[in-house]
Amino acid sequence: MKTRKLGRHGVGAIGFGAMSFGGMFGTTDEATSLATLDAAWDAGITHFDTANIYGMGLSETVIGRWLKTRGHAPVIATKASIVDGTPRRIDNSDAHLRSELEASLRRLGRDHVELFYIHRREAGRPLEEVIGTLSRLIEEGKIGGYGLSEIAPSTLRLAHEIHPCMAVQNEYSLWSRQPELGLIQACAELGTTFVAFSPLARGMLGDTPLPLPTDGFRARNPRFTEPAFSRNTAKIDAFRVFCRERGWATAATALAWTLQQGDHILPIPGTRSAAHLSEWLAAERISLGADDLAAISRLLPAGFAEGDRYGDHQLPGVERYC
Repeated sequence: MKTRKLGRHGVGAIGFGAMSFGGMFGTTDEATSLATLDAAWDAGITHFDTANIYGMGLSETVIGRWLKTRGHAPVIATKASIVDGTPRRIDNSDAHLRSELEASLRRLGRDHVELFYIHRREAGRPLEEVIGTLSRLIEEGKIGGYGLSEIAPSTLRLAHEIHPCMAVQNEYSLWSRQPELGLIQACAELGTTFVAFSPLARGMLGDTPLPLPTDGFRARNPRFTEPAFSRNTAKIDAFRVFCRERGWATAATALAWTLQQGDHILPIPGTRSAAHLSEWLAAERISLGADDLAAISRLLPAGFAEGDRYGDHQLPGVERYC
């Protein structure tokens, strides 16, 4: 696999998002998760992204078991700041970030991680205080660099002035295009990697249409509820036909599109199984020409998706800037 930059690291051009290991999209088990990680590593994926809240530590625990038993040395990213509950709240205090990082390191079996994100920005806390905490964690060798997730371009610029930001992680795919309105450009200007999570639209951009979700993360997401779900599926069905006519897997084509949006963009699709992973690994071998890109733009124009990408319960800490 070709490589891209993530801070000072060269990593596989496609990373791996491990949210699914926490059961967010259905049941899973450790043996299947370990086999999926093995398949990802064998394919050249060297950047693995997790968070303390994915399965309340389960995703990190599985990755820690894999690291211990395989002896690999990938680039690991994790996150903290979301405090689960009703309502969900955000905590970027020094005490909370340090405590959660230490717990993450224990689960991962590491004394440091290469990248540590604040999972959301806490609106009432001065950014100088938060970046100060992250800077000290870098100085102490606990983290190699810091990242920001679900932020506006203005937050990136302010944070970067205090201490250079290694990565920004926001949702970005053919059906979530908001980062094109300034964030991707700001990352390129500042030398910050843009990490695109959910580049396969939470499973929508695959060869097989998803059934209407009835439980779990997607069932409470407006895009996955009727009538938006059926309308979105119909639009993506036309894209599936486009991919099939060219002999390309739908997921691989969607990832190829994301990769072509900028050399500083690093997509991190996720899956619970090695079989699904194999569907999108061909992305690097797909080169979308001008005619292909124009056709995709006609089939799935910017803003085509109906429904918000989050339910109201998931919105605290998500910065909107347009």
